[in-house]
Amino acid sequence: MQGRLATSLAAWTCEAVSEAAGENVTMNTLKTQLAELQNLKIATYGKDFLLTWEKTDDEIRALTLVAECFYAMHKARKSFRVFETGLAVSIFRDKSTRTRFSFASAVNALGLGLSELDEEKSQIAHGETVRETANMISFMTEAIGIRDDMYLGEGNTYMREFGQAVQDGFEQGVLHQRPSVINLQCDVDHPTQATADLMQVKNHFGSLEKLRGKKIAMTWAYSPSYGKPLSVPQGIIGLMTRFGMKVSLAYPEGYGLIPEVVELAKQNSRKSGGSFEVVSSMDKAFEDADVVYPKSWAPYQVMERRTPLLHKGDKEGLKQLEKECLANNAKHKDWECDEKKMKLTKGGEALYMHCLPADISGVNCAQGEVSKNVFEKCRIATYQEASYKPFIIAAMIFMARLKDPAAVLKKLNPRITPIAAN
Repeated sequence: MQGRLATSLAAWTCEAVSEAAGENVTMNTLKTQLAELQNLKIATYGKDFLLTWEKTDDEIRALTLVAECFYAMHKARKSFRVFETGLAVSIFRDKSTRTRFSFASAVNALGLGLSELDEEKSQIAHGETVRETANMISFMTEAIGIRDDMYLGEGNTYMREFGQAVQDGFEQGVLHQRPSVINLQCDVDHPTQATADLMQVKNHFGSLEKLRGKKIAMTWAYSPSYGKPLSVPQGIIGLMTRFGMKVSLAYPEGYGLIPEVVELAKQNSRKSGGSFEVVSSMDKAFEDADVVYPKSWAPYQVMERRTPLLHKGDKEGLKQLEKECLANNAKHKDWECDEKKMKLTKGGEALYMHCLPADISGVNCAQGEVSKNVFEKCRIATYQEASYKPFIIAAMIFMARLKDPAAVLKKLNPRITPIAAN
């Protein structure tokens, strides 16, 4: 009996010490993040989050800091609930796993209820206007998350129309508060993915400052499917070029992105002191790369052709376009991230990234974006990359709905000694 009691006491003591040590680490992390957060100039209150390049560098930095605070608090089993009541609404006009559950997790952690708008089960199917829908779902709503990535030239536009509608409802006194619209992926950008990716590289290399001079290869990769959105590669080149990285965009001839986003990436790289290049060789992009992001996407011109066909419900036209595109994709099956290509990277050990799900050769397809061996070696890292998304989404909502994020974070963690801003 005494032996079992001693063993139990020892185990309890070790667990208590471990918990105390973990809490100290969390407190130290929060102190560091809050100190930096207090020195940043942000104006995100009451705003939407539709494109990363519409936010300042300070606001992007603040977003990662808030997300890191939430990540540390959750790991320490500390609540970051800030709402006593209210709703968050999600509108997914395309399929989703990671982003759907990340949005649900984020709003739940903040204290909001979640409702998913199914357009087929709503009056939208009977011709209800965007203006009307936006107001009807917003009476007690704090945040609206929208995914609309299928129609080139329309997804981001739809989100802005939604934002204008709730703004009008608020100004006219219909709504007590103006909900913030969060882009959960559109035709132009995927902000929640890109900023989660930024957290991944920041934590991998140690800080945003240490990203300067690091090379990231954002490359097209072969897929046995077509019609994948442009928003992931555009989100990466639109964001990583802001932090002094050497960004190499690679794709076969004819697989270009939206020209305006490519031009934006060039401008960002000049301002940040980094570099940006477009090459037509996956091997060249991988050479000496610190990070690789092999991901398939449909050519810009194909997405332009696809939109009117989708609108008209032209099944035969879509079938012919798919046949044409798959035949073209098949010419580039050598655009696969395999062990040979990974050996071209910095020390043969570049950080492999993917938004998931990846087309894995010999696993979920005969031949795809990445070889089975490379993906298995890097699988946990991609899961870690994905794990930042609920905290990024929570941070976006938190910064959009609260006037002083640093003060609220301090209130959530009263044991943290106040830090005077410089």
